[in-house]
Amino acid sequence: MAIMEALDAFAAETERLAAEMLTVGDGEWGRASPCPPWTAAELFGHVVVGVGRVTGMLDAPAPPRAEIDAAGYFRADERFSSGTNAERIDLGQARAAELGGRGLAAELVRVRAGAVDRCRREAPGWVVRTRHGDAMTLEDFLVTRVLEAGIHGLDLAAALGREPWLTPPAADLLTGLYLAGTGARLADLGWDALTFLRLATGREPLDDARRAQLARHGVRRLKLG
Repeated sequence: MAIMEALDAFAAETERLAAEMLTVGDGEWGRASPCPPWTAAELFGHVVVGVGRVTGMLDAPAPPRAEIDAAGYFRADERFSSGTNAERIDLGQARAAELGGRGLAAELVRVRAGAVDRCRREAPGWVVRTRHGDAMTLEDFLVTRVLEAGIHGLDLAAALGREPWLTPPAADLLTGLYLAGTGARLADLGWDALTFLRLATGREPLDDARRAQLARHGVRRLKLG
């Protein structure tokens, strides 16, 4: 994957997310999200924390080689243990309590701009180490940030009663992530990108026919924090 493909999707999706969240009213932030126990503000706090990790990782020493790709980052191990999930929940709640919804939106504007600028100055193939200890290329890590921002963006749209705003670059990148290695195309499944990603991430229920269709094409389900 070219760095520009991942970076363009990251830039587009986080810019759109920030624009949407800047218009959220004061009374909307406390709504329940589809990711309990988070409210809309707390879920958004989780996303802002994730975007903010990019610059810090680029400031840290680079590992000698990549060991994990974007799909491997979401493997079901200790990163989704009850203890790690509790830490993840607490951090999202703490950021929301600290900054409030409007403050989080302003923070996203700031951190995404810094991250995009830094990434544009890095060499292709640059390797970073994640908070879970994974060594992976910057390109692959940006894919994980697009997944977090894009899919949790769908969750935030649902919480706020808005139409989903997944951007075309993010939709293309994430569709490619889920279909990688399967030999399948969206046309083979008969769904548009938004429907496919909702099904693949559990945002839309799977009946037996849809479950069988995903299995038949070898589409994997990735855990999402």
